[in-house]
Amino acid sequence: MTRLPAAEWQDRPGLHRIVAALTADGGAVRVVGGAVRDTLLGLAVSDIDLATPLLPQEVVRRLEAADVKVIPTGIAHGTVTAIASGDHHEITTLRRDVETDGRRATVAFADDWREDAARRDFTINALYADPADWQVDDYFGGLADLDAGCIRFIGDAATRIAEDHLRILRFYRFAARFGQGELDAASHAAVVAARHSLKSLSRERIADELTKILALPDPRAIVGQMADDGIFAVMLPELDPEFTAALDRLHGNEDAAAVPPAPLRRLSALLPANAAVAEQVASRLRLSTRQRKHLAALAAYRGDTARPPRQLAHAIGIDAARDVHLLADDPASAVAAAKALADWEVPALPLKGGDLVARGIAAGPEVARILKAVEAAWVAEDFPDAARVAEIADQKIGRTSD
Repeated sequence: MTRLPAAEWQDRPGLHRIVAALTADGGAVRVVGGAVRDTLLGLAVSDIDLATPLLPQEVVRRLEAADVKVIPTGIAHGTVTAIASGDHHEITTLRRDVETDGRRATVAFADDWREDAARRDFTINALYADPADWQVDDYFGGLADLDAGCIRFIGDAATRIAEDHLRILRFYRFAARFGQGELDAASHAAVVAARHSLKSLSRERIADELTKILALPDPRAIVGQMADDGIFAVMLPELDPEFTAALDRLHGNEDAAAVPPAPLRRLSALLPANAAVAEQVASRLRLSTRQRKHLAALAAYRGDTARPPRQLAHAIGIDAARDVHLLADDPASAVAAAKALADWEVPALPLKGGDLVARGIAAGPEVARILKAVEAAWVAEDFPDAARVAEIADQKIGRTSD
């Protein structure tokens, strides 16, 4: 038997309180999925998910009796969120699928750990650890696959994908994160064959998974594989033919400027420098208004690196200005822009319309025109202080009087 190595999360008081409540009087609970996988790999653990044969109502009863707050986040599917000592844990009753349409499943509760493991996606995610002794239960060869860096569906790959079409994208993401060498042939063939089923997924789920892929430290190889496999032809037909070079440039500039990855910036690298296309993609993926504007700005100003970074930031925002430089074919410019914009905020013009009226300008369109002229000069001079702005204003007013 394999035993889970010691890790900080195992000693969290909130986890101990939950385990004690669920294991009392013959109950059982195990840690499952990412926490087990990542601990075996020596990686940091964020989410600690638990599985139990106890029915959801009994889980709620026990936890509330132990003074643990419970949120019924997905109780119809057997999942609740427990908050203990400030930590959030998802607790799910063992399940088996009764019916699925590739987007959502009808489940029945079960009391068999192997049956629960059989409905999970990949072998490396179907590892269970008993908090009593941290022994790992592995029903489908997940430990061997983890050692080999093999991302493999449990059982028949096509069946697992038919249960949830999002598993197509999850396969690529997990292959990029944990895979080594060639992709598992059967799993790879199955996701390629099922790629058109991505159209049945909600746009929000597609966007969420694509964002996770693009947030990886270096997604270039897996993005290239997805393009070769026709995945983007289904979910992102606007993919620019030159995306490989653009993504290479961006990755190099991010490294040179020591800027952490940003999924939206990388998405921009996959698209042509066309604001209308960016708007179209953002709309289809149901991105937020802020994200849509950011993506459109990157497309509209792509290549506009002659303008000083802070002047560009005044026009489109600091994040967008930095990203425009990071997307350009100029590592020196990218580094300089990141440095110039770090810990800097776009200032407000230290001049109001009332200040011009006080100088004798009649309220109306002339005030707006002069303010605009003063602001343009202020930006061109790299945002000087209020004293200099007053001088500029007097100059503009003098010219107007003349």
